Amino acid sequence: MTEIRTPLAGRVHEVDVVRGFALAGILVANIGFFADPGYAVEGSMPIPDGPVALAITAFVLTKFYVIFSFLFGYSFTLQMRAAERAGASVRARTLRRCLGLFVIGVLHGVLLWVGDILTLYAVLGLVLLALRGIRPRTAVVTGSVIVGGLTLLLAALAWLSTLDPAAGQAPAADPGAAARTLALATGGPLDFLSLQVELYPPLVAMIWLFQGPMALAMFLFGLAAGKSRLLEETERWWHLLPRIQALGFGLGVLGGILLALTAGEEGPLELVGMAVSNVTSLLLAAAYVATLLRVIRRFPAAGRALAPAGRVAASNYLGQSVLACLVFTGYGLALAGRLSPIAVMGVALVIYAVLLWLSARWLRTHRYGPVEYGLRRLTNGS
Repeated sequence: MTEIRTPLAGRVHEVDVVRGFALAGILVANIGFFADPGYAVEGSMPIPDGPVALAITAFVLTKFYVIFSFLFGYSFTLQMRAAERAGASVRARTLRRCLGLFVIGVLHGVLLWVGDILTLYAVLGLVLLALRGIRPRTAVVTGSVIVGGLTLLLAALAWLSTLDPAAGQAPAADPGAAARTLALATGGPLDFLSLQVELYPPLVAMIWLFQGPMALAMFLFGLAAGKSRLLEETERWWHLLPRIQALGFGLGVLGGILLALTAGEEGPLELVGMAVSNVTSLLLAAAYVATLLRVIRRFPAAGRALAPAGRVAASNYLGQSVLACLVFTGYGLALAGRLSPIAVMGVALVIYAVLLWLSARWLRTHRYGPVEYGLRRLTNGS
């Protein structure tokens, strides 16, 4: 196998490549809310019903943020090793890093993207710090219990909703509220900012509640993988990748299609789809990663193209929001509500390509991204 490593000590090329790939899925999952923020208040899909919505729900939603969360846990082990090499305190460095992530997350959520996840990651990072001494096997078991518990909870709620079907029905969407949201999003910078301030508190609470447990489970899986050097010693398990792909695409695609077909359905069907997807989304995410690893081994240029974005992932994550705001909101062109779903996906492709190019250009003359540089200074206390 041809090993391709970044010149920086402690970096793992495969981690950067997978992270750069995951950024694409994060963008596709989020951009629909920029394109039509009225759906955020209706609580429905960010893309109107149709083939694009079905494809995003089946193959993107809930698949890529779990990859990102897994990589956060993996990177935590790399940061612990870096602190140990420098003779620094892991605890002090992690506390400062989590503080920086939390502040950036709040600013990101208020100014740009109400669906920001960095504040959740900052808080869960403290949990990971407290559990840093956990054994890999125990971390995997604990994460599995969390995933299993969530799945059983959703299944139980689906069963309970059959006893009183009226209790599971969501209130009718208010078209006036959606229209007001769209008007504020496209009205001007101050209008959009006022909308952000209004929407951010309830939405961040929902993210913490509904994504927090699964993110913690993925943190633990990533921690276990990092302690076992899973992505650094790929030869140990490379022969298993075809099986991971077969299982992941086989069951994962079926679970994704079920989620897409039941999304928005009243009664227990939607909860059943969510319960099944809670497990199958992990399988499909694993299949995506397995496929990517095999592709970059066969075509190293693909890995070299994705790795720069992964090296400056925080800058790319915020950059996605900046560019999406400039296209869709009153900060810029105010095109929200005007583009077809397929055109929105075209915008996502352009944004991702631009950020890939900018990442590669930036790293020709800089060791870290602009956001990463600030976080590194704060983390290292220098």
